[in-house]
Amino acid sequence: MALTVAVLAVSSSAPLIAFAAAPALAIAFWRNGLAALVLTPITLGPRRAEVRRAAAGPAGILCVLAGLALALHFATWMPSVQLGSVATATALVATQPVWQGLIAAAQGRRPSAAGWTGIGLAVAGAAWATGADVGVSGQAVLADVLALLGAVAAAVYTALGERARTRLSTTTYTWICYGTCAVVLLAVCLLFGVDLTGYDSRTWAAILAIVAGAQLLGHSMFNYALQHTSATTVSVLILLEVPGAAFLAWWWLGQVPRAGSLPGLALLLTGVAVFLVGAARVVRTESLSS
Repeated sequence: MALTVAVLAVSSSAPLIAFAAAPALAIAFWRNGLAALVLTPITLGPRRAEVRRAAAGPAGILCVLAGLALALHFATWMPSVQLGSVATATALVATQPVWQGLIAAAQGRRPSAAGWTGIGLAVAGAAWATGADVGVSGQAVLADVLALLGAVAAAVYTALGERARTRLSTTTYTWICYGTCAVVLLAVCLLFGVDLTGYDSRTWAAILAIVAGAQLLGHSMFNYALQHTSATTVSVLILLEVPGAAFLAWWWLGQVPRAGSLPGLALLLTGVAVFLVGAARVVRTESLSS
């Protein structure tokens, strides 16, 4: 249920970013800063003791590192949405499971053969569905590179979150993580003179929608799920954001998906199904052996 809500919520992120008439870095700051502000009464109230324990132990360090990785993710992927197309940026950031699988393998938790097959099919489907902008223009190439860097940063963020969530509640983890991310992005915005205010009402409405949907419902639900499933599984399910974002971009922004992208979307969904079936078999086998 949490993952379903998260996928639906984050699917709105890229279209809203493209719609908002504000710098991508500013949107990234506001979505994290406002989300941390909403969580503050809880973390400094009922969760105050847990926050103190986190600040004095390794869990707090993991949260801060996750926040730094999240800041890098937003600082690269969100500009790519405004420089290129919603569908292409979403597809390239969807290579996250590849990096997530490599991180898991480096930690000694290699995905099964079915898992790797599912990852390969899903990522290939994402690329097929949207295509890349390499060779179209210099700006399009920059957008592609930023989206790929965003995918790597997202994988690191999710891997760190998986470790931190074994020791902290979702609220405390996300508050520290979002707060760290907001502070870093604020410093970057001030350093480069990014305008943080002066937007029209529709832009502020889009930012608030991103905070409520993609940030608090989307990212927070993914963080909650990390306590119950692996980072690699979460990363693969995030791929479902690709068809969701493509549909919203078509319905709302008039970015009509190519007819040739439809087989790619089908391949993406097939890859997710293959991965989940493989993961279920591994869990069932481990349960029987124990």
